[in-house]
Amino acid sequence: MKRHAIITGTVAAITAIATAAALPTLALAQDGKSAEQLAQHGAAQRIATVGAANAKNVILFIGDGMGDSEITVARDYLKGANGSFDGLDKIGQPNLSGAKENGTGQYTTFSLGGSSKDAGKPVVTPVTDSAASGSGWATGTKTYNNAVSVDSSQNPQLNLIELAKAKGLATGNVTTAEIQDATPAVLESHSTQRSCYGPQGKTDGSSDDSAKRCDVAQLKQNGGIGSISEQLLDTRADVTIGGGSKYFNQTAQAGEYAGKTLWEQAKERGYQTVENDVNAFAALSYKESQPVLALLGDGNLPTQFNDTPALTQKLTEQRGAIQCSTNPSWLGNKNAAGNSASLADMTDKAIDLLQANPKSSSNGFFLQVEGASIDKQDHAANACGQIGETDDLDKAISAALKKVDLSNTLIIVTADHAHTSQIVGEPPAYALSTILKSPVDGAQIVVSYGTATVTDPDAEDASRGYNDGGMEHTGTQLRIAASGPGASRVDGLTDQTDNFYTIAKSLGLAADTDAQNALSSNAKVSVKDGVAKVAGFNGDAVLGYQLQDTETGTVLASSNDDTPVSGVRVATGETTTIDFNGVKGFDPSASTYTLTVTGKQSGTKIATEFGLTGNGASNVVIAPKTGDKAGNKAQQAGLGGALVGALGKTGTRILGTVMMALALAVAGGLLAAWRRGIFARK
Repeated sequence: MKRHAIITGTVAAITAIATAAALPTLALAQDGKSAEQLAQHGAAQRIATVGAANAKNVILFIGDGMGDSEITVARDYLKGANGSFDGLDKIGQPNLSGAKENGTGQYTTFSLGGSSKDAGKPVVTPVTDSAASGSGWATGTKTYNNAVSVDSSQNPQLNLIELAKAKGLATGNVTTAEIQDATPAVLESHSTQRSCYGPQGKTDGSSDDSAKRCDVAQLKQNGGIGSISEQLLDTRADVTIGGGSKYFNQTAQAGEYAGKTLWEQAKERGYQTVENDVNAFAALSYKESQPVLALLGDGNLPTQFNDTPALTQKLTEQRGAIQCSTNPSWLGNKNAAGNSASLADMTDKAIDLLQANPKSSSNGFFLQVEGASIDKQDHAANACGQIGETDDLDKAISAALKKVDLSNTLIIVTADHAHTSQIVGEPPAYALSTILKSPVDGAQIVVSYGTATVTDPDAEDASRGYNDGGMEHTGTQLRIAASGPGASRVDGLTDQTDNFYTIAKSLGLAADTDAQNALSSNAKVSVKDGVAKVAGFNGDAVLGYQLQDTETGTVLASSNDDTPVSGVRVATGETTTIDFNGVKGFDPSASTYTLTVTGKQSGTKIATEFGLTGNGASNVVIAPKTGDKAGNKAQQAGLGGALVGALGKTGTRILGTVMMALALAVAGGLLAAWRRGIFARK
């Protein structure tokens, strides 16, 4: 009996200790992950195990800054408080969309750092900017504010257009903003700074502020992958429509096109180009191997409605209720030739071009459409401006619904972040506001803007009211709605990164890291006349290389590998060229050379020998990447190494679980041993 009591007490004590250690795990089972964990590709998903139906096509509509308040303000004014948008409110509604599968929900939008100063040290940041949020749905990876499709350590992450091109889909990118702006940029480039518009920074080419706007290592003249505009030409989406034409007047500083403007480069590379010409835009048609680059304004495109700046309480009350008026500069107004370029027109044209593309017929298409200036007018506390842009997006959705079949096309409508406008009862003393009178039901709608410092309301110069550069985003969750195959995946509470997986799973794209690495398994390199042609690195955004004299071992040329954005930008789904002519000591007629090309994301290495032995007749796979490096190391180290690795990654909550399991195992073993009589000697 005494021995039984000892064993029973020992088991109870060990179990109690284990339970106490495990309590944090049990109590905090629904708590969020740490910033370090969330920084991993796909780690922020809330519905990682949920599958999706197959869709042939996906159209993603983004209302930049279009939170619930912005939708409600626009609906109340344009349609009446009990009205509905024809497109915006139809998506996700089973009784309106006509689709067999529909879904509506909310998603979280936080980022992992306030700026590039937080690169390498992720910190949960409740309020995102457009760059970090766009990177989340474009790549499935959380990152810091200001980052464009790079992770929190500035490593490029494959985006939806790159992955769609790898599978042979037609692709498109449409916006009312500058095409270099954050939301369109996340699908066409990888940049540590969202302001790195061109090789001369954010200028029209007549000056150079690249040192201020770009990480200098990213610039091509410093061995980097290039600016956002230059990478757009490498990504080569089939259809690109937006603003920002003046940035293509900048001049390439290095490479094959050095000394030429980006417009000249685009034409030489076979693009159909349109520069600030609505009639030329209207005349565009599909041409084989000639992607469309149509930029219809120097900067952001004009808004539908004229400005109605919010004022301080006293001035708002003096002005009284107002109604919105159409901006004569809006491209949606028909010109003398009867042509226009509203967001609906641009969406209509993009779908026509994509559907005419043979790739779309066989494999489908992916298209992103952004109503960009809901956000920009919210920043400016301009109620009519944001209402008109919301209306423009609504009409674009309606245009798409007339063109596609929701039995094979998934349409998703959401935003990138919430914003500042709120409907309130009276003009507040603490914020700027505008009183609107709905032309539909006559209601007076007071729209308040209160996320920037307001100046002295009695000051004579307080007409715009704020003094710190504009209103700010907010961090609230956002509405997401979908109709078509896979739409129900947006139900409930998801995260912005889940949107990437919803689209990727629906289209059958490579979503997880191993699948993306495998896209480079058929990479090939050949060299002719001193020019290397690299193809098949579809699991990579950046390449590194080394050119070596095979006989002497001398390295004649190599890529700059100093940073994650150093190296050669992959021409997505195309052939990437590297020209070695002019390299000192390089003479293919006199010696034999070995060129080794490395995919910086997949880790795949290809070596080819050329020169006296021929022009790259052999391709030798040196080291394809398989699986997770950290996981492989843990397996090699055995259980102890795996356990230490797991604890390092997951912290005290895993510790509690591990201790619970070990303690219960020990306790169970002791009890079993006692029962077998091992302890009953005398």
